[in-house]
Amino acid sequence: MDKRIKKIDRTLKYEGHRVKVYEDTMLTPDGEKLYYDYVENRNGAAVLLVDAEGKLVFVKQYRQVLDGESVEIPAGCMEPRDVTGSPDILTKGEAPEDMEAFISCAKREAEEETGLIPGKLTFINYIVASVGLFSERTAVFIGTDCEKGSVNRDSDEYMDVIRLSVDEALDYINRGFIHDSKTILAIYAYKCLFD
Repeated sequence: MDKRIKKIDRTLKYEGHRVKVYEDTMLTPDGEKLYYDYVENRNGAAVLLVDAEGKLVFVKQYRQVLDGESVEIPAGCMEPRDVTGSPDILTKGEAPEDMEAFISCAKREAEEETGLIPGKLTFINYIVASVGLFSERTAVFIGTDCEKGSVNRDSDEYMDVIRLSVDEALDYINRGFIHDSKTILAIYAYKCLFD
């Protein structure tokens, strides 16, 4: 007897500006139907940049979810393109196994938001904001050997670039100034792997 829960249906319930919300119908091994929400969003990439002085580079911007400012590493969504392969990948965006697409996204977002282009990227891991709800995977990198590029933010991006030492960044986490999971992961990964 198969002991796994299986998805038997997915129904679109809401389509917003950035996400689609589905109801998944699941079947348990005992024959019971369960209903789960599934929120579809594009995959993305994020990068903790390290400047020539060894400072960590962040952006501070307003986030409506917090109704306040958030200190984060540069990040953004993939450029849309059709995905083929797994029927579970319903979004338009690069497939998770396409590392070159994640690297391209990380470099683009770093330059657009901070004016720095990382010469070297070290992949840390993928973040799934809520593994039981969201489809979006964000690849997290550490970016070093930065060169100067050009800031070219999206029309809805209003942010300041801030630079912190590793200890200052850890203090920001401890004092509740940094809440973002990908940013926290990147700081601790940098502390463990590079500091």
